[in-house]
Amino acid sequence: MTILADVRSRTHGWHRPSAIAAAVLGAVAVLCVAAMLLDQRTLAGAPIWAKPFKFAVSGALYFATWSWLVSLLPRFRRTAGWLTNLLVAIFAAEYVLLVFQAARGRASHFNIATPQDALIYNVMGKMIMGLWVATLVLTVLVMFTKLEDRASFWAVRAGAVLSLVGISLGILMTNPTAQQLAQWKTGGTPDMVGAHTVGIPDGGPGLPVLGWSTVAGDLRIPHFVGMHALQALPLLAIGLAALASRFPRLRDDVVRARLVLVGALGYAGLTALVTWQALRAQSIVHPDAATLGVLALLAAVVGLGSWGAVRAR
Repeated sequence: MTILADVRSRTHGWHRPSAIAAAVLGAVAVLCVAAMLLDQRTLAGAPIWAKPFKFAVSGALYFATWSWLVSLLPRFRRTAGWLTNLLVAIFAAEYVLLVFQAARGRASHFNIATPQDALIYNVMGKMIMGLWVATLVLTVLVMFTKLEDRASFWAVRAGAVLSLVGISLGILMTNPTAQQLAQWKTGGTPDMVGAHTVGIPDGGPGLPVLGWSTVAGDLRIPHFVGMHALQALPLLAIGLAALASRFPRLRDDVVRARLVLVGALGYAGLTALVTWQALRAQSIVHPDAATLGVLALLAAVVGLGSWGAVRAR
């Protein structure tokens, strides 16, 4: 059974609270778009409601995927369900604080300008740690999933592991910048501790909607790329299964499994590449020769690996 057929057959058994959370967050994302049209305020150069919008979309994808993954577990499903309920509760509480700060026109992350801002950021930090621990345990439980299709088998496992890595990369944004450290050394107290960008203070030109810096490194990129391996690799397995009707070689689930593993390797390499690029204070839209060279090497490895996966008997 392919991953797409499995998704269809298990829909009635999906984890209900997280499925509801995904649907609610989808609706909230639409409300955030309306809020951006009605409320023209900006924060650090971005629309004040852009961050709630991005978190709503990302959360909807996250919970929809976990709702399905929990249904795959032949055992530990009750434990996984409880942990997923915990994820929903933590994310909901964090999102409320995020929206509260947006409504006030205040930054929700890294902000210690006032005692209230510092308290909110500290509480959100503890919530994120709880979310990470729950996701770690769920990732371990995913290793017990049973799928007949080998491509789906590996897509689910590799996607869960890489997604956890992507979530973990968020810790890089909490490190004080050189300017913030210098301010402490001179006896001052910075309003912000940590940053999205590397090389310049947060703000400035950025990509539409995403807001990723176009003039400096941006640590949100590896965080985003890694985290959504949870959706990307299962989608790869679905795509390969869909192509099997046109390409007979893909009807062999061993071949599709090899291609998924090559895709997982390429995805891990891409996550590492954008992390390296961001840490060197380099914008995603202005890669230097070194970045382009590594990207070309990665593309060659994935291309040759894919060719070998299809050709091998």
